[in-house]
This record gives sequence, C-alpha cells and structure tokens, in this order.
Amino acid sequence: MDFNTVMQELEALGKERTKKMYISNGAHEPLFGVATGAMKPLAKNIKINQRLAEELYATGNYDAMYFAGIIADPKAMNESDFNRWMDGAYFYMLSDYVVAVTLSESDLAQDVADKWISSGDDLRMSAGWSCYCWLLGNRQDDEFSDIKISNQVDLVKDLIHDSPERTKSSMNNFLCNVGISYLPLHEKAVDTAKKVGTVEVKRDKKKNSYLNAAESIEKEIQRGRLGFKRKYVRC
Repeated sequence: MDFNTVMQELEALGKERTKKMYISNGAHEPLFGVATGAMKPLAKNIKINQRLAEELYATGNYDAMYFAGIIADPKAMNESDFNRWMDGAYFYMLSDYVVAVTLSESDLAQDVADKWISSGDDLRMSAGWSCYCWLLGNRQDDEFSDIKISNQVDLVKDLIHDSPERTKSSMNNFLCNVGISYLPLHEKAVDTAKKVGTVEVKRDKKKNSYLNAAESIEKEIQRGRLGFKRKYVRC
C-alpha cells in the first residue's frame, strides 16, 4: 500500500467529533480525526514499513503521524531519527504517545530518554519520562538498574512541583509506573508519592488537573495490578 492510498484511507476514516476532540487537546490542522482503534485493520494490512512511516510522519497531519508510529520500525531508527521526530511533535499526544512509544521499542530507549529528560524543553522532557513509563510497563524488572530508577524517583520528588506543566504530568505517571510495574522500588515509589502529594497541572482553556500518584497506585493495587506488565506497547 503506497503513501497516497494510506492518506485516502485515513481521510475516509476521519470523524468530525473525533477531530474536535483532538483539537481540544492541542492538535491542529491538518488532521482527519481518526480514532486509534479504527487504524488497526489498516495497520494489520501494512505491518511494519519504515519508509512509509517516514513519509506519513513528514506530512504534519496528526492522524498520519500517529499512524506512522504504529507501522514504524524502531530498531531501524537512530538517535537523529528520534530527535527529528521529536522536532515534529508539536503537542503531547505526539511526544508522549507516538515518539515516546516508538522510542521505547528501540535499543536506544534509555540513552535517548535520559538526554530528553535533561534537555529543559517541556515536550522533550515529557517524552523522556513517558518513554520510561512505557519501558517499565513492558520490560522485565531485571532490564533496569535499581540505582538509576531510584535516582530518577528522587529527581521527581525534588523537581516535579517546579517543572513545566506537561512534564509534571509525565513525572507523575513515571512515579505511578514505578509503584505499580517495577517491584524492586514499589515501596520507595509509594513513600515518595506520599511525600510529593497532590500535583497541580495548569491547562490552557481547561480546568487545572490535580494528580496524586499515591492514590493512583493504591487504586491499581486494589485492582490486583501490582507487578503489571503490558504484552505490547504499540496498539
């Protein structure tokens, strides 16, 4: 299936209601408004195609960029490729749910995520923390350094309340993921989350969000999800 055919298929799947929802979250034209679930049959037909993924991502069309992440080959991408994709990720649904997800399936994941976390740029920092969320929720605990993850938990405790808004949200998610999916530091994550308390995230044109990792971790424990690992990261 070639580029033009995929774009036509995506356009046909677009819904005005979904488009408005994406725009309310920060997307802008061009976009079609395709629900992620509606992309699955198309993705199943194409499977993995890095060349096509690059063509789609370069369009700047939100739906095409999202679909690019589904069919991309993360192991064929180098650090420059991921940085280029981040350059095009203009809001969090791209940085955290397309680029960070794609990066999490690469062997470069932690190295690149670490650089983004220390970058000082809100969306890059958010993507870096989000990448660790995807990693912790999918890979086995022995693939990580306890010391490194422990230091990251301390970093969240020290910086979260003074971080940029989107980064706050991803840091909070990271703390939740350590508490739920990374058993070696479960107790430390819970203790840290209690010390952090409620985190206020200011949102443009919407009510502010109030996040509490300790409460979120406890809810997941009650649901029997302690130690949860996803089988797949991408849909």
